[in-house]
Amino acid sequence: MTLDLELIAMALPLLATGALVTIKLAAVGVGVGLPLGLGLALLRLAPNRLLAGLGDGYAGLFRGTPMLVQLFILYYGLAEVPVIRQTPALWWFFRDALFCAGLAVVLNTTAYTSEIFRTALRAIPQGQIEAALAVGMRPWTLLTRIRLPLAFRNALPVYASEAITVVKETSLASTITVLEITGQAKRLMSQTFGILEIFALASLFYLVINLACLGAFAVLERRQARGMRP
Repeated sequence: MTLDLELIAMALPLLATGALVTIKLAAVGVGVGLPLGLGLALLRLAPNRLLAGLGDGYAGLFRGTPMLVQLFILYYGLAEVPVIRQTPALWWFFRDALFCAGLAVVLNTTAYTSEIFRTALRAIPQGQIEAALAVGMRPWTLLTRIRLPLAFRNALPVYASEAITVVKETSLASTITVLEITGQAKRLMSQTFGILEIFALASLFYLVINLACLGAFAVLERRQARGMRP
């Protein structure tokens, strides 16, 4: 069985266009989901049991349900609610499939990111926190100078895997007509029936994006390791 080189040449530009959409969705997911997830992790560790319970409820909801179901609820369900359609600030998120996909990615990765950083924050040795408090360090200074840097150090290897997961989960956006890599591949497949060539190329695009992502996190880990040396 030989590969159809003409089909590959035709598919490459379209899949490259889809790759740009994939990168945009993943960048939004990581860029917005990271600070939101960190904030949610701090909320889940708050001494106020009501706030902590709300944070745990959010994380449990989005970690316990498939992202595909969440995406359908957002795009096909909430987008039909009259209050949302009549409120410009809310309708902005639901009026376009791409925006809706970005919202689903952010909401989903926020929950997983919060669990990663909650675990990392709880792993900080209690003795370091007690020592900082003993010398009169204020809570905000303790958070920004000790807790967050140590949490980032602990969480970075695990968060790299979450970032890769975000890239792969963007493929679900094709189910609501977003033409990212998988969306473009499905459209090409229906037109040409070249399943092997098209999806092999699509896999290659995902692989390249994920390898670049892993490389970026490896650089961050090396820099962080150098910064922690005495």
